[in-house]
Amino acid sequence: MIRHYLFRTLIFFAGVFLLFSLSCRKKENIDSSPEVHLSFSTDTVYFDTVFTTVGSVTKRLILYNQQPHKIKISNITLAGGQKSNFRININGNSGIGASDIEIPANDSLYIFVKVTVDPNNQNAPFVVSDSLEFLTNGNSQHVKLVAWGQNALFYKKANLSGTVIWDSLKAHVIYGSLRVDTNSTLIIMPGTKVYFHQNSGMNISSRASLKIMGTLNHPVRFQGDRLDPFYRDLPGQWNGIFLEKGSSAHEINYVIVKNGSLGIGIDAEEKTSQPMLILDNSIIENMTQEGLYAYGTSIRSTNCVIGNCGGAALRIEFGGEYDFRQLTVGNYWSASVRNVPSLYLSNYSYDTTGQKISNPLTNAYFGNCILVGSNDEEIEWDSLPGIPFEYSFDHALLKTKSKITNPVRFINCMVNKDPGFFDIQKMDYRIDSLSPVIKQGYQMGVPFDILGIERGTTPDLGAYQYN
Repeated sequence: MIRHYLFRTLIFFAGVFLLFSLSCRKKENIDSSPEVHLSFSTDTVYFDTVFTTVGSVTKRLILYNQQPHKIKISNITLAGGQKSNFRININGNSGIGASDIEIPANDSLYIFVKVTVDPNNQNAPFVVSDSLEFLTNGNSQHVKLVAWGQNALFYKKANLSGTVIWDSLKAHVIYGSLRVDTNSTLIIMPGTKVYFHQNSGMNISSRASLKIMGTLNHPVRFQGDRLDPFYRDLPGQWNGIFLEKGSSAHEINYVIVKNGSLGIGIDAEEKTSQPMLILDNSIIENMTQEGLYAYGTSIRSTNCVIGNCGGAALRIEFGGEYDFRQLTVGNYWSASVRNVPSLYLSNYSYDTTGQKISNPLTNAYFGNCILVGSNDEEIEWDSLPGIPFEYSFDHALLKTKSKITNPVRFINCMVNKDPGFFDIQKMDYRIDSLSPVIKQGYQMGVPFDILGIERGTTPDLGAYQYN
């Protein structure tokens, strides 16, 4: 009984104390001084290139009340009103403005901004702008809103038939899989930019061809369609380019393929006198899987760079015929554990029942090449006995734990030396002045490097000549 009485007494005094403390708490006053000014996290909210009709990423603007008292913002308004390309979100409410927003002393407010750019008749990127106006105690302050708009041609699960030419006047944005139909050719002109939405890719059908005609000063670009800084070097944003079985006569020159799952995949060819793919002066980088995957096909390549892949940079499976000259492979993938070497060579694969099926590797030639990476072993030779398995490294720098004493397979090769790349973190595989590959090659019909620098009589190894 006494214990129950004490408990009720404690409850009573606790309630009295709470009421007393609430009555003594002073109501926070709103500072109405005309000297009050807001502070902002930035004076300009900037959006990288935004394709017309496609909404942007959401940007964040922070308002700070650095006064010792609460303040009230009378109005937050987009200057362009309903016609503005921009929209804001404050406290979960979207629109063109808000009113009577209170911010406690030494507190902040988040405003989220998006933009949708209307198409026009311009081919070059153009600027879309507006501003946010903040009215506080009669004071007007502004924050600029700026976006680069880009008109584009959009392809949603599209099929291309006949001879189709893409030029660089507008960007090309792909949603889903774009297919070049049988007996058709896609020609991509210098400077063209091709962007892929998430889970999108390009497929070239049987008896179809892909011709990419980039130049040194106007390369063709393939990448994801998210262009803000966070996505600039984010791999896995799109699926890849697939040259399907039976397609042929592909020519790719000066293309940059980046930030996908698979760079270029090439299936088995129909037997012809010409290589299935001629690949020159091109860069494939930052792929979650393989950079270049070749299955029982043929490739002739000069001056190419393959770097930073979660799988093999170059995977040659089920034999075929290959000629790579002045190739640079620098695989320093760090986004996850890479359990495969940068170069994989085999003369077999598996059928649908899991049984091994063979196909001769008639030739895999690597001349004046650099094949290195962050793993201890960067080359895997995987062959079935009794099936042709022909390869050779002619004047090359290799990262391998294998013995390279066979003079037919390995001609004037260096092993496990630092190639002296400029910056592997930035995927810059040019060589510096102390590189051991300088003047270690020999002339093999590739007089200029990927940047157009003349190699002279004693070329360096790899795609870049030291200048």
